[in-house]
Amino acid sequence: MSKREKGFSLIELLIVVAIILIIAAIAIPNLIRAKIAANQSSAAASLRTLASASAMFLSTYQDGYEPTMATLGPAAAPNCKSAGLIDAVLAGGQKSGYTFNFVAGTVPVTSIPNGCAAGNVDGFSVWANPSGANTGTIYYCVDEGNVVYQNTAAFAPAEVNNAMVCNSGTAIGN
Repeated sequence: MSKREKGFSLIELLIVVAIILIIAAIAIPNLIRAKIAANQSSAAASLRTLASASAMFLSTYQDGYEPTMATLGPAAAPNCKSAGLIDAVLAGGQKSGYTFNFVAGTVPVTSIPNGCAAGNVDGFSVWANPSGANTGTIYYCVDEGNVVYQNTAAFAPAEVNNAMVCNSGTAIGN
């Protein structure tokens, strides 16, 4: 009588490995698409945050719109040069696979409050560009109108009637 060995045969192991590879081949592209969708949602939400923070800066400090995105960044004691309205990551211009580009208006405030740098009365625009093909496929832009726009091509800053505006795109869920 022969003694039967316990364990898996080579064929059984190869079949299990093949099944795992097939499942991975299906799941990985979906995972990448989900990551891109999450990055794009984060970029649109970050632009909404920037627009709201800019409106708050305008009303709080009476110094026009901020001269730089970093002005809205963290502060130990918020003031018109460091408002503490957004986190350090967003103030740095990179978040969730997107690069945020800020363009200040060109018309400075005529009456600058004590201790403040000159803000701009004609607004701002911020656009978010994907850092690479695997981080996003949609470009976003927001201006002082607090409407976030999206486009499949990159935005460029434009000045219309002394205001910085997003020059193209489709408004998203406002």
